[in-house]
Amino acid sequence: MTAAAGPADGAGLPRLVATDLDGTLVRSDGTVSDYTRDVLLEVERRGVPVVFVTGRPLRWAADVFDYVGEHGLAIVSNGALVWDVAADAARLTRPIPAELVLEVCRELREAVPGTAYAVEGDHGIALEPQFRERYQVPDGARRGPLEELVAEPVLKLLARHEELSPQEFWDLAEEILLGRLVITWSSSTTLLEISGPGVTKATTLELLCRDLGVAAGEVLAFGDMPNDLPMLSWAGTAYAMADAHPTVTAAASHIAPGHDDDGVAKVLAEVFGL
Repeated sequence: MTAAAGPADGAGLPRLVATDLDGTLVRSDGTVSDYTRDVLLEVERRGVPVVFVTGRPLRWAADVFDYVGEHGLAIVSNGALVWDVAADAARLTRPIPAELVLEVCRELREAVPGTAYAVEGDHGIALEPQFRERYQVPDGARRGPLEELVAEPVLKLLARHEELSPQEFWDLAEEILLGRLVITWSSSTTLLEISGPGVTKATTLELLCRDLGVAAGEVLAFGDMPNDLPMLSWAGTAYAMADAHPTVTAAASHIAPGHDDDGVAKVLAEVFGL
C-alpha cells in the first residue's frame, strides 16, 4: 500500500470523488476544516462531483451539507437514500419492505434476547421504548412497538444490544438473517445498521454513477469503517484513512492521512495538483 498515489492510479484524473463522513472527512470534534472545505469546493469547480456517502441518516447528514459544494448530492443511510441537497428532495430511495423488517426482527430477537430496534426513514428516527439511543433523540420522534414503527417506509433498521460486542452481535445476526438483508456497523457501540436486500454504499453509488455517466474506474473513494468496504472495493481507486478499522486498511489500495489531519483534502490536493 502507498500513502499517496498519482491521479486514479495513472488512468487519468478521477471524474467523481466519493467520501465517507465520520472518521474520514469529518474530524473527531464533528467539524470540517476550512482547508478541507476549500479543497472540496475547488474540486467541484473543476467539474468533478464530490459525493458524500455515509451511514448517517438524513437528519445527521444535513449537518455537513454546506460542504457538499455545488453538485449537491449525498448518499445517506448506507445507500438507502440519495438526497439532492439543492432541491431538498429525494432523488432515489431504496427502503426495506415492512413485512421483511418484521420477519427478521422477530427471528433475531427470538435467537438473541435483549435485542432492541429503531428505524430510520425520511421523517427521522422512530424507536422501540427499550431502544437506548446514544445521541439526542429529536423532539417529536415516535416511540412504540415495531409493528407501528414500520407504518412508514424504513430506510434503515437499527438493532442494538447492551451486552454483546459488535462482532458477536454481527456474527449472530448474519447467521440468522441468511443474507436476506445487508448488515454492517460503523459505531463503537453494539449497534447493527441493517439495509434492504442488496443495498450498500457501493450499489447505490454505482446507480448514481450510471446516471452521471461515470465508470467505476473513474471514481476515487475514501472510507474508514466496515460499512465502507463495498464502496472501496467497487471504486477504481480506494483510500483507507490512516486510523481506519483494520479490515478497511487491509482492503484498500492506498492509505490517506488520518481524518483529524485533513487526509481526504491532502490526497485530493495532490491528485488534482491544487
